[in-house]
Amino acid sequence: MFRFRRFVVLATVISCIFFSVTFFQGQAAANEQKDYQTLELFTDVLSIIRKSYVEKTDIKVLIYGAIRGMLATLDPHSSFLTPEMYQAMKDDTHGEFGGLGIEITIKDGLLVVVSPIEDTPAYNAGIKAGDQIVKIGDKSTKDMEIMQAVRLLRGPKGEAVTITIWRDGFAAPKTFTIVRDIIRLDSVKSKLLPQGYGYVRLSQFQVRTGSDLKQQLAALKKANGGKIKGLILDLRNNPGGLLDQAVAVCDLFLSDGLIVYTEGREPGSQMEFRAQAEGTEPDYPMVVLINGGSASAAEIVAGALQDQGRAVLLGEQSFGKGSVQSIIPMGDESGLRLTTARYFTPAGTSIQARGITPDIVVPQLVRELPEKKHPLREKDLENHFQPPENIRPKVAAPQQKNLLDEEEKNDYQLMRALDLLKGVEILNRHRQAA
Repeated sequence: MFRFRRFVVLATVISCIFFSVTFFQGQAAANEQKDYQTLELFTDVLSIIRKSYVEKTDIKVLIYGAIRGMLATLDPHSSFLTPEMYQAMKDDTHGEFGGLGIEITIKDGLLVVVSPIEDTPAYNAGIKAGDQIVKIGDKSTKDMEIMQAVRLLRGPKGEAVTITIWRDGFAAPKTFTIVRDIIRLDSVKSKLLPQGYGYVRLSQFQVRTGSDLKQQLAALKKANGGKIKGLILDLRNNPGGLLDQAVAVCDLFLSDGLIVYTEGREPGSQMEFRAQAEGTEPDYPMVVLINGGSASAAEIVAGALQDQGRAVLLGEQSFGKGSVQSIIPMGDESGLRLTTARYFTPAGTSIQARGITPDIVVPQLVRELPEKKHPLREKDLENHFQPPENIRPKVAAPQQKNLLDEEEKNDYQLMRALDLLKGVEILNRHRQAA
């Protein structure tokens, strides 16, 4: 009897498994059939348009339009690149193209400036991160595809383009007429600040950003007698760029540990990037500046240095682009810009639609004094004492070098970052004295 029951139970289990397999196979076949029916619908519509539309159509134009529409249903960063757009995209990563110098994205069907690129026509015209581009020329940008907007914004050097901007605080949209220029992007700039602190500005992540940064750091150390006391890494209004260059930048400051990892559906999109000990910079104090224009690869760098405890982040919440786009070449020299993965900081945090929160939140303020006025000082007081004359100083006054210019003095976030580095140095001196 016991054997019989066991046989019945086993037979029942086998029957359930067989039923489950048959059921799911049937479901898969049904889904595949639906897919074929949908494809038939597409070909039927294409055939009707070619046969019955009032004017003769170009099949390539129809197919390109269908592909653009298909990708537009996915996310703001996936798009179809015509051969011309594909070439322009490759020019971007090498740091030279004709245009205005802004990074753009689509948000709620609106064309939004992620950030203007420093020292470009758009930056000099006063375009700001967060601006909505309402029109390009006389064309409304409502529901415009991002690559179409790129094509309208770019053009030969010397030609002007008018864009209509809406910004919080505007009573009405304003027009900006900007003359296009060749945008040559030096992605790394540096300067030695007073008292031996270094400042490096990364405007974008291009094919040479990692190696250029290494050279600039070496130049800063050489200019300061072999080393620097600390570093301010400025990632504000950095729209991102190449993932491998973000990893290379992090690797300069981290000797080991995870930098970033990605997760996607394809096995090849699941990757981890780790720091290597070779070539790591000394462990000097670091402050990283970020704001709402810091996006994508800039957020990878900020997130890695924050999670690994290598730097203090100061500024404002970053943009929040936590996705990876793969560029897939097609047979006719066109391409797909397709979102294939999400990236995560070493602590497992997804930046997507959240951004990175700085350790010290400091909004940008422009410290400006009223025209022709200066701060009140002792010499301005009535009946103040005059300084004594011909007094020999006991200690020679140190020579000031690498003085800050007026623009840097008015950069509130930069000044706060420099004060923070100085505070770390003072604290370390006190600890050593104790």
